[in-house]
Amino acid sequence: MNVLNFMQSFFTDGSHWHGYDGIPQRVWEHVQYTAGALAIAAAIGLPIGLATGHTGRGGNALAFVSAGARALPTFGLLVLMFVWLGLGIVPVMIPLVVLAIPPILITTYEAIRTVDPSPVDAARGMGMAERKILFQVEVPAALPLILSGLRSAAIQIVSTATIAAYVSLGGVGRYILDGLYQRNYEKVAGGAALTAVLALLVLVLFWAITRVAVSPGVRRRRTA
Repeated sequence: MNVLNFMQSFFTDGSHWHGYDGIPQRVWEHVQYTAGALAIAAAIGLPIGLATGHTGRGGNALAFVSAGARALPTFGLLVLMFVWLGLGIVPVMIPLVVLAIPPILITTYEAIRTVDPSPVDAARGMGMAERKILFQVEVPAALPLILSGLRSAAIQIVSTATIAAYVSLGGVGRYILDGLYQRNYEKVAGGAALTAVLALLVLVLFWAITRVAVSPGVRRRRTA
């Protein structure tokens, strides 16, 4: 059987759509891991990226930290956290958050730094406070690039969250790991397909967010 036949057999099997090991349950678990890790990474990366981008200080330090975080092997970090902390969601969240912070951090910093300085200077000349300049002038202009960093982080998380299965948690990675152990290649193909579909849905979601959140004028300038 080829891969498409494996996928067809997996998705047409009614037993895969019900119970604790059913597709809706595993997808929901995967979405929870992804959303949780992305929220934590954004809570860390966005404020730092915005602050350093606005002030123009700390860019080299950000690049160094981001390069170091990217160099860490996600699976190796998962094993280390599992040995240190034991079973639970925390050993999974830590490597996923570490994976997601660099694209958010660097992209946010670069987005603010590349904003046209003319409206920023005009806002300062009018006596606008620095906080208002950041959130009312710079962030709206930089929003498309900031969202691209969040999108990149979300895709990396959703593709990597399959590692949760290696520490006895759920998610669609459960199908891949269990399928390999049982030599059930229908499960392996189904789990891989679900991961790919979730990544595509992330792309669609961020496209919709960009259409709603970014003003038409900014979108036109970015595509011009």
